[in-house]
Amino acid sequence: MIKEFKEFISRGNMMDLAVGVIIGAAFTAIVNSLVKNLINPLIGLFIGKIDLSDLKFSIGEATFKYGEFLNAVINFLIIALVVFLLVKLINKLMPKKKEETKKEIENSELYLKEIRDLLKEKN
Repeated sequence: MIKEFKEFISRGNMMDLAVGVIIGAAFTAIVNSLVKNLINPLIGLFIGKIDLSDLKFSIGEATFKYGEFLNAVINFLIIALVVFLLVKLINKLMPKKKEETKKEIENSELYLKEIRDLLKEKN
């Protein structure tokens, strides 16, 4: 069981996942800083408050901190935009697999036809 666990941990996919999680955490810290230190002050210029995380309202004993929710939404939108642009860039740089697969199928069909023709000639 320990051997299987070692094999599982040392797989390339597991290492890729670990690297992705670490980079994702670092990227999240950068986006949080961007939102807190640059975007929120810009939004604050228009609504009159610099720090959106302090926006809240109370009903009785309950306090609703909608400013922190707005920060989370802004963070999400920025991360989603960056991931979208990154995927779009990678798709542009990577060769199209559909075209390669189509060529492989066409070649396979050509080879099968040649084999059929050779078999017909022998009979």
